[in-house]
Amino acid sequence: MEFVNRTEQDITVVSIRGQRMDAAAAPQFKGHMVDLIQQGGTLFVLNLEKVDFMDSSGLASLMSSMKTLGGHGEMVVCCLGDKVRKLFAITRLDRGVFRIFDTEVEAVTALSSSAKPG
Repeated sequence: MEFVNRTEQDITVVSIRGQRMDAAAAPQFKGHMVDLIQQGGTLFVLNLEKVDFMDSSGLASLMSSMKTLGGHGEMVVCCLGDKVRKLFAITRLDRGVFRIFDTEVEAVTALSSSAKPG
């Protein structure tokens, strides 16, 4: 599993370049996110466009990353394929746990707007 990170405004966009987020890939993802958070990242867009399969380990790594971030920032997801979107719906992670956006631009715009003071 590879990750492509870029920063837009104060938002770190993490594009996941692996087709599977499963038990084999989850620890690598979790470690990558912990590193980014420890480096001071607080606002994240996770682009899951290339992820075709996610199991409970993948979901757990997302939740763990969110827990590591705590109340000190926000993590949103975008570009979910049909299978992954269905998994988020079945597990109800799309209802108040993760904000989901169709495009990366929408996700960055929304996160940027919600992060502005006042």
